[in-house]
This record gives sequence, C-alpha cells and structure tokens, in this order.
Amino acid sequence: MIHIYQAGIGDIPIIQRIAYQTWPVTFEHILSMEQLTYMLDMMYSSVSLARQIHQKGHLFLLAGMEEQDAVGFAAFEINYQGLPVTKIHKIYILPASQGKGLGKSLFERITQESVEKGNSRLSLNVNRNNTKALEFYQNSGFEVVGEEDIPIGQGYMMEDFILEKILT
Repeated sequence: MIHIYQAGIGDIPIIQRIAYQTWPVTFEHILSMEQLTYMLDMMYSSVSLARQIHQKGHLFLLAGMEEQDAVGFAAFEINYQGLPVTKIHKIYILPASQGKGLGKSLFERITQESVEKGNSRLSLNVNRNNTKALEFYQNSGFEVVGEEDIPIGQGYMMEDFILEKILT
C-alpha cells in the first residue's frame, strides 16, 4: 500500500537522501559529474530546501510503501506566478522503487490539491535528453508545449522541454 504525506523542515534529510541516490542514476548519461554535483548542492542543500519550503511556497510530498521509509518525493507550487497553474518542480522515486505506482500516486495527490485550489493545469520541465522521464510524463497525460534553456550558474544550463496537462 502506498502512503503519501506532506513533508516539512524535519524531512529535509529524507528528501536529500532520495535526491542523492536518484540523481546519479537518472542523469549519469545526460550530465557531467561536475554539473550533477553542482546542481545537487545548489538545489538540495538544507538551506536551499528550507528556502523552497518557507520562502518560495513549494509543497513537498513524500511517498512510501507499506512500512518502509519514504522512497520518493515531489515538490510543487499552487498558483504558480499568480496563475491557476500548479508547477511541479520535482518528482523523484528511488530507482529500485520505480514502476510500482508511486509516481502515479504523487501525480494523483498533486492533481487533487490543484483542483481543490482552482488550478486548471499542471506544468513541469524535463531535461530534453531524459527520455525515460519524458515518456512517463506523456503516458501520464502531459504534452510538450515548448522548450527553454535556463542558465543556472557556473556556465551550466538546464535544457528542458516544458510540459503541461489540462485538468478537467
């Protein structure tokens, strides 16, 4: 049985553990080790995660199965940029736990909260070379609506597709 719950500041070490175990497997053929390390430090330091929760209004969900610790998480923002859009900033499941319905359950929970808050669509970015994730999102009802290149410092870029899903 899958259980999903909202994460708080005390759960930052769990989010970090999942990110640090998932990213190398997810991005090993896409990003250099230097860029991967830089991005993990930038996005998943305790200070950065606390800022995302307290200052940026990101909601974090943790997902687990049965009695085991959390094996996945998602971060999203309701009314992104003042629009009736929910922006999904992050969704990662430990590689050994992928394909067991956790990602789908996280999307269902995000969708439920989005609809309750009057949001009419979901939006997310995915690395253009992350074909596995792109396929998962498209199978979940998302469509590619654009591309963007985002400079993130140290000469690195996030080269992403923008995906959206209309909520009915």
